[in-house]
Amino acid sequence: MTTQLEHARQGTITKEIQIVAETEGLSEAFIMDHVAKGEIVIPCNPGRKHQKVTGIGTGLRTKVNASIGTSSDICDINLEVKKAEAAKEEGADTLMELSAAGNLDEIRRTVLASTDLAVGNVPLYQAFKETIRKYKNPAKLDPEYLFDLIEKQLDDGLSFMAIHCGINRYTIERLRKQGFRYGGLASKGGTYMVAWMDINKKENPLYEQFDRVCGLMKKYDAVLSLGNGIRAGAIHDSHDRAQMAEMIINCELAETGRDLGCQMMVEGPGHVPLDEIKGNIMLEKRMSGNAPYYVLGPIPCDTGAGYDHISAAIGAASSARFGADLICYITPAEHLALPDISDVREGVRATRLAARIGDISKYPERRENEKKAAMARRDMRWNDLEKYLLFPEIARQTRDSRAPAQKETCTMCGDFCAMKKGMEIFEKDITKKR
Repeated sequence: MTTQLEHARQGTITKEIQIVAETEGLSEAFIMDHVAKGEIVIPCNPGRKHQKVTGIGTGLRTKVNASIGTSSDICDINLEVKKAEAAKEEGADTLMELSAAGNLDEIRRTVLASTDLAVGNVPLYQAFKETIRKYKNPAKLDPEYLFDLIEKQLDDGLSFMAIHCGINRYTIERLRKQGFRYGGLASKGGTYMVAWMDINKKENPLYEQFDRVCGLMKKYDAVLSLGNGIRAGAIHDSHDRAQMAEMIINCELAETGRDLGCQMMVEGPGHVPLDEIKGNIMLEKRMSGNAPYYVLGPIPCDTGAGYDHISAAIGAASSARFGADLICYITPAEHLALPDISDVREGVRATRLAARIGDISKYPERRENEKKAAMARRDMRWNDLEKYLLFPEIARQTRDSRAPAQKETCTMCGDFCAMKKGMEIFEKDITKKR
């Protein structure tokens, strides 16, 4: 199959490029040029019909991913469908189906049928879970089964996959030589692959046969998101030698994958203190040739459990500002429990807000909407204000639940309203700022 990357390199403007250009308010030539360079990806498996087309990368609005999925403690396929629907309703751009319990094929296919968002996953989850079911031992994972499973999942309609190709024996040796970590390993798929390599004394087959991975992804024009299985799970582990070793390898693989005609993203970085986020993104962009960066969080502190969606939103806003392209949401349940529907909604909202904050810093020309919102608030045009808000229904519900005595004001100030008094003083001068 000719991929979006290959079409763009041939000078072909596909319908997907047209849709991204129209959605983003940019020229088709701009989108095509950056797809050709590998700086924009379009996750849209052509085998899946009625799929929303979304562009991720340079010059585009920072996108938001929501993750759902079962666990051994909570396994309800209907709940996962409702979570997928909630994520779409709240404005998520992509969805990851990360189930680790139940009939994984059925769950994946049901979720794919329930949403038009581009859906991704981590194939190592099912590979290890099914191996454990069959052999009671994840170390018995057969690499051939893993590759067959990746193709089966792609054939179901997945449009991107987080695949842990950057973990190799050199990376593991860095973990040993540095005395492991303060926060341990945070990636489920990555940790089980490390264990498989350690027990079998073999190289990671996803790294060793990377061209085969790319061939499968290219067959379905799915985006290969290079998973960060060695991401930091604590800010004191941020940018340690193990994390950097994997990051360097992933950035090299991003270049190799593009040379093979595959759409590529790089993932990172996990828990990172705020002052290191800019440097992390600069390194990824520089080393990968500006490949789209799929940021997990990042979470800039380790003590916010229960409010990690806020911690992550602070990190995400900074990440978006400095060039991150896709932000994976964090919910209030992070580190504590499997997210429920309300967690999904709060996670998407917080991350969308963070992405907006980052984007209006990254792209100053996109601040017009903020100005319109400010003017509507100044003029106390409450109905107009809602048009410019990220969460208009929540704003309306809040205002209506505490209705003011004077309709043009709000109960925050009542008759002691700064906006109302300011309008009285400067109403004649206001046309200068229209």
